[in-house]
Amino acid sequence: MAAKSLTSEDVRAAALALPQTTEKIAWSMPTFRVAGKMFATLPEDETSLAIRCPKEERDELVLAEPGKFWIAAHEAQFAWVRARIAQLEDLDELRDILADSWRQAAPTKLLEQYPELGVPRPE
Repeated sequence: MAAKSLTSEDVRAAALALPQTTEKIAWSMPTFRVAGKMFATLPEDETSLAIRCPKEERDELVLAEPGKFWIAAHEAQFAWVRARIAQLEDLDELRDILADSWRQAAPTKLLEQYPELGVPRPE
């Protein structure tokens, strides 16, 4: 774990640094969206991060690092996973996780405008 634990403010800054990202309160928590599609939320009093993740990869993440990742019961049928913010290694890991989720929500035209952010993973 990093010497300085990450916080919800680090998540907010990293999410809002992604192109055309907006923050909106929904379900009494901050959510982050690109082109109106949600790609991240800050549930559990902003101590965790919920992000898009293909189910196969999500299951692998949870098995590999159960102290860091888990699946909320009400999200089990969806392609989302939760991460404990304080357990993330560093800002680079946080940015990678958010960028991956952003790519899954962003429209193709936007992805084409930002090739440095990579391509979305197949779902």
